[in-house]
Amino acid sequence: MAQVLEFKLPDLGEGLTEAEIVRWLVQVGDVVAVDQPVVEVETAKAMVEVPCPYGGVVTARFGEEGTELPVGAPLITVAVGAPAADGLDVPAESAEGSGNVLVGYGTSEAPARRRRVRSARPEPAAVTVAAAPAAPAAPVLPTVAADGPVPVISPLVRRLARENNLDLRELTGSGPQGLILRADVENALRGAAPRDQAAQLPSRSSAPSGGRRVPLKGVRGAVADKLSRSRREIPDATCWVDADATELMRARAAMNASGGPKISLLALLARICTAALARFPELNSTVDLAAREVVQFDHVHLGFAAQTERGLVVPVVRDAHARDAEGLTAEFARLTEASREGRLTPADLTGGTFTLNNYGVFGVDGSTPIINHPEAAMLGVGRIIPKPWVHEGELAVRQVVQLSLTFDHRVCDGGTAGGFLRYVADCVEQPAVLLRTL
Repeated sequence: MAQVLEFKLPDLGEGLTEAEIVRWLVQVGDVVAVDQPVVEVETAKAMVEVPCPYGGVVTARFGEEGTELPVGAPLITVAVGAPAADGLDVPAESAEGSGNVLVGYGTSEAPARRRRVRSARPEPAAVTVAAAPAAPAAPVLPTVAADGPVPVISPLVRRLARENNLDLRELTGSGPQGLILRADVENALRGAAPRDQAAQLPSRSSAPSGGRRVPLKGVRGAVADKLSRSRREIPDATCWVDADATELMRARAAMNASGGPKISLLALLARICTAALARFPELNSTVDLAAREVVQFDHVHLGFAAQTERGLVVPVVRDAHARDAEGLTAEFARLTEASREGRLTPADLTGGTFTLNNYGVFGVDGSTPIINHPEAAMLGVGRIIPKPWVHEGELAVRQVVQLSLTFDHRVCDGGTAGGFLRYVADCVEQPAVLLRTL
């Protein structure tokens, strides 16, 4: 006799309370192995494949793609100990599973296998469950061409097209090798009225005609909540300084001419940040309001702002203080690629103690960024451009950058913040200063 086990949406960590179903990876009647991913969900922090801790036959799925479920809501039911329709026996001991699913990206044991086993069309008697809930009909995706795959890899892009009845086969992608990006879909939708426009637009009595409402959900909603909380709780202040980055750029060029792995500018700035935080640890901290204490960290988990199709995310480089420039370059590259592909896990996006924000990539010089709560400070870096500069008593054209520090005034006063920023600027202007302090 089969034992039916219900697998619920697990706690994905860091206070997340819900997730949206992006794509089902199994169907009713499929045989699943312990720790096999069964659904891809999107949280406010990342896209996550959720593995099932049970092995057996899927008897029901709960929620269609695009549905938002709270943590603890049923995801699927699995019949354990029942013969599958293709003759494979599902052992009863699979009911023990693999333990709790950990923060949305793995379970306590290594998976026995990851390949999904598709059974033949199941007969009603194959699963001996009298009252298994019926599965929702699988939605028809307009994104799979009959004569070949559509060049799109993002489930978010697929869903956006599906919700607006847009055939992706009619689009030309602007990404690498013709990859269809979210911007391509949005540009196509601007040329046609959205479906059910009357239902989507607010009434004339409540909003101007022709406007639209954009839900604050997912990444955008999480950013809104965090920034609002930062503004409410943190009395921040900002100081800034212009610095001559000519010697730093020359030092990087010399390092990259040596034939070894290329060193990124962001990695050099991160190395300067960690050295500055060692001298001014007050800024590598957080405020415990309940205890009325400032908690100073003995490690630097360095966040860096990254703009993606899903919005602004802040991946975290763990133990940045213990990495050299080459190691920082490699980790920045790994996390940047993962953020662009939507593969960041909640662990990649949480636990930061200080943030480095290079907004110079957007072609701007300065900013007064909002602190990434619950951190205490953020260093901003503008674009590096040729400017007139007095160098060694003479007017010259130098590579100049504006540096800004936004800090929590509860953890330190202006003297500490100014000392930190001046040290960073000195290292940018004279990289040998950094070598003297190592």
